[in-house]
Amino acid sequence: MTRWLQSPAGRYLLEWEQQHLDSAVADLFGFHAVQLGLPELDALRANRMPHRWVADQAGAPAAVTDVDAALPRAALALRADYDALPFDSASLDLVVLPHTLELAHDPHQTLREVERVLVPEGRVVVVGFNPASLWGLRQRIGRIRRGLGLARRQGLFLPDAGEFLAYRRLRDWLRLLSFEVEAGRFGCYRLPVASERWLQRSAWMDQSGERWWPVFGAAYFVTAVKRVRGMRLVGLAREPARRVKAGAVIATQRQRRTEEEPV
Repeated sequence: MTRWLQSPAGRYLLEWEQQHLDSAVADLFGFHAVQLGLPELDALRANRMPHRWVADQAGAPAAVTDVDAALPRAALALRADYDALPFDSASLDLVVLPHTLELAHDPHQTLREVERVLVPEGRVVVVGFNPASLWGLRQRIGRIRRGLGLARRQGLFLPDAGEFLAYRRLRDWLRLLSFEVEAGRFGCYRLPVASERWLQRSAWMDQSGERWWPVFGAAYFVTAVKRVRGMRLVGLAREPARRVKAGAVIATQRQRRTEEEPV
């Protein structure tokens, strides 16, 4: 993944993701934010939370986890197992997953861990490759050719690690975990080519793609909020006021004097 991001297509992808992530996290407030994976992307640089971490997968090469120079504004860099995050339950306000679910050993368990560590009304931002795109189509063709012995690893256009997670499938997973999707966006509509020259020649496809085929972008990002449904305090419970029974009222009626009283 690191080597591919240095290619023309990788730099083009990082530029688009950085621009839209800056816009997505700029107005998210809280105290604790975490980015899981892809230290080449500073997903939290526009966020103003005081405590921020960049966590890389445990067991990754040291060159990938050296993020001090790449991310000067990140508070801390650490290694963590995505299936068991080293954070307390309901302790984080924001978690960003840039291509994390694609590279995780168990993407569904990783998403469960994110739900566990987020506070109620906390946000998660997911970035991933779109399999329903020209880039995804070329990747599938490359894998088929390699499976048939017609191409080697170099025949793949995108990184070979992990599996792409479809946009609709991700929304279903989020819904099952009580997340509510707030925003979603697709991007990177240029041709899946390795040449910088041809990549620039297809730049017109970015504007046309957003207008005519928006769901076929090579990448997407989703912002979702954790909802917790339960009881709500509506007031203090008080003992019912005791009613005082009124006593019996004796009504008397004056008798009319039929005879005059003696003076």
